[in-house]
Amino acid sequence: MLNSYSFSGLSIISQDGFIQNSSIKIRNNRIAGIGGQKADYNIDFNNRYYLYPGIINVHDHLRGNYLPKVGPKNGNFYLNWSVWDYDLQHSKVRDEREKNTVQDLYLLSAYKNLFSGAITVNDHFPHAENEKYISVLPIRIITNYTLEHSCASFSLKWGDGIETEHKRAVEKNFPFIIHCEEGFDRETQNSLVKLEKMGCLDDHNVLIHCIGFSNSDIRKVSRAGASIVWCPGSNMYMFNVTCKIREILKAGINVSIGTDATHSGSANIIDEMQFARKTYRKIYSEDLDAKTIFDMVTINPARAFRIQDDLGSIAPDKRADFLVLKPRRRDPYEAFVNMRMQDIELLVLDGKPIYGMSAYKDFFEKNGSGFTRTRANKKEIYVKGDPAGLMKRIWKATGKKKHLKFIPLDL
Repeated sequence: MLNSYSFSGLSIISQDGFIQNSSIKIRNNRIAGIGGQKADYNIDFNNRYYLYPGIINVHDHLRGNYLPKVGPKNGNFYLNWSVWDYDLQHSKVRDEREKNTVQDLYLLSAYKNLFSGAITVNDHFPHAENEKYISVLPIRIITNYTLEHSCASFSLKWGDGIETEHKRAVEKNFPFIIHCEEGFDRETQNSLVKLEKMGCLDDHNVLIHCIGFSNSDIRKVSRAGASIVWCPGSNMYMFNVTCKIREILKAGINVSIGTDATHSGSANIIDEMQFARKTYRKIYSEDLDAKTIFDMVTINPARAFRIQDDLGSIAPDKRADFLVLKPRRRDPYEAFVNMRMQDIELLVLDGKPIYGMSAYKDFFEKNGSGFTRTRANKKEIYVKGDPAGLMKRIWKATGKKKHLKFIPLDL
């Protein structure tokens, strides 16, 4: 196992800005330094690649990533999330999905994220449902959080109540996650008022969707220091509207982007970033800055989940989580937002490679076992685990050669 190594000859997007033709040193899964002396084991990238922090997908349904989508009929939109959930539970695609084991569904979601550069993910589901699968996944799943599904009487009863779960979050310095105003009925639109009356609106809150927020709601959230998760793909597909994102950003609220489930949202975090920009441009007739989008999948979710000392940016002493990218644009943030899955050259989680081109065979071999060699996007790759074997199990379970956009294997 490599406890110390370095990368050289690449441009680094660090917390201090864009550093060209530099190097980075890793020791014991942490960033030991940027620039300076190389380690005994070094990979030279010949000034062809950019190095970013690993992407954080702040909201995904790790049991529910499958295709096709399930949405409103005849161009209509849903009144709230529960109507969509009813349609999903009674759909043929859900019946097909459930022919697979829950563990394989979690693995499928993990590879959905991995192949798009997201190596830290927060799962939509509560601890009791996901904790038994986390250890087998090739990516990092956030485990330090409390949650309730929503404020409505028809909420999924996941926790021990909003007040109890929020109190635990405060005591443990965890985020408290809750879906907020995901719909248009009166009860759903009253969610923020309920949180406020309970004394449960503060800087621990991670509020998902928020499509019903008024300008007054936005001011309240800003004063409280709460964070918001924006899922424009899912919002537009289900409701034909998304949150007042420009007003939310102007209010200084910490905003992150999440994919939601592929049953309603984008195929992966890359598509979601690009859809977010397209949606913003369509609504406001102006562009959303690429650096802002970059922050929404790196440092902003790290702040929302109170893990910014470890993740979200490239800086000494932080965890060695990297995305090495072959850029399509010279500007580092435009290159990031406009990337494609096939542009990802290497992914490193806690100092260990989890995905990369076959050129890095020696790097993988020096970091132990548990990798397979396969093909994705018409290239030979190394990847942690066995996604090709996973897909073959899914084909066997469903009785069909299922192809999913977010799994780019050449099978």
